[in-house]
Amino acid sequence: MVAETTAYRTQNAKMGCYQSGPTYRKEPRNSAISRCFWAFNYIYACIKDCVLIDPACGSGSLLLKSEAVLGKDAVRVGFFGQEINITTYNLCRINMFLHNIEFDKFDIQCGDTLIDPKHWDDEPFELIVSNPPYSIKWVGDDDATLINDPRFSPAGVLAPKSKADLAFIMHSLSWLAPNGVASIVCFPGIMYRGGKEKKIRQYLVDGNFIDCVIQLPSNLFFGTSIATCIMVLKKDKKDSNILFIDASNEFTKATNNNILTDENIDKIVETFAKREEVEHFAHLAIGKEIQENEYNLSVSTYVEPEDTREKVDIVKLNAEIKEIVAREQKLRDEIDKIIAEIENGETL
Repeated sequence: MVAETTAYRTQNAKMGCYQSGPTYRKEPRNSAISRCFWAFNYIYACIKDCVLIDPACGSGSLLLKSEAVLGKDAVRVGFFGQEINITTYNLCRINMFLHNIEFDKFDIQCGDTLIDPKHWDDEPFELIVSNPPYSIKWVGDDDATLINDPRFSPAGVLAPKSKADLAFIMHSLSWLAPNGVASIVCFPGIMYRGGKEKKIRQYLVDGNFIDCVIQLPSNLFFGTSIATCIMVLKKDKKDSNILFIDASNEFTKATNNNILTDENIDKIVETFAKREEVEHFAHLAIGKEIQENEYNLSVSTYVEPEDTREKVDIVKLNAEIKEIVAREQKLRDEIDKIIAEIENGETL
C-alpha cells in the first residue's frame, strides 16, 4: 500500500488555501496510471539527465514510478515535488529514501503550490506529472497580485475561486521546458464549463499547448467514481492538431473498481504514439474544428461512440409483419366460418 492524498481538500476560507488528509491507495491501480503518464512522456521528451516534478506530489508515487518505467539512469538530475499536507509531505520524503533515491537527488517541499510555489529557481522541468485535487477552492482573484503572476497572467484570467483545476494546469505549463511534456489528471468539468475556464481553454488551444486529451474509465481511482481525463501538454508541437482518445471502455472490472490492464494501456499508448484516426476510439481534431465547438475539449464531442444497439433489417422485418398479418387474417377467416356454421345450425 502506498500513501496518497485523497481528492478532497479542506478549504481555509480566510486564506484561500487547502489541506489534504492522507489516506491509502492500492499501488496496482495507481501503477497503471503512472505507466500511462510515463509512456506518454517517454514518447516525446528527451529523458536523458532530465528534471521532473509533480506539483501536487502526495506521497510521491508518480515520481517514484518514473524510475521503474523510464529506467534507473533516465532521471539523474533530480526528483522535485511539492505537497501542502505536512504528514503526506513527510511520507513522500520517507518514500524517496525507501526507494534508494539519494538525498541530493530529490527536493520535496511543503507548501501551497498555487500561491507559494517552492521551485522557482529549479524550473523549467522536462517532465511533469500530476494528479492534483479536483475542483478545490483557492484564493483566485481575491488576491489581486495573482493576475500578474507569470504562471497565470498569459491567459488574462484566473481560474474560478471555487475550482482551481486550471490553475494547476497553468502552473504546470508555465514551468514546462520548451522540449518537455506534462501529463495531468483532470476533472472532466474543466473540459466544457464556460466563463473563466473557457477563456483559459481558449488560451491553451490558441497557443497550441494541448497535445492530447484522454477520457479514462470511471471508478478508476480510490475514493471517487468520477471518470477523469488526462491532458497532455507540450510547447514544441509539430502541428496544431489535438488528439482525442476515448478510453472510457478500456478497463476490466475488479471487485468494486475498474482497472487498466496491460492490454488497455498498450492500446491507449499505441494510439497516442501513432496520432491517427481510430473509429469510435480516437480523433485528430484541427484547430478550426475546436473553435467551431467553442473550445469544448470533451472527448465525447469529437469521438463518436460505437452504436451497440441491435441493427434491424427493415425489409426483413416488414416481410415478417406481412406474414403475421396474413396468418392472422387466415385464422380470422376460419373463426368467422366456424361461427357462421354454428349460427346456421341454431337457426335450423
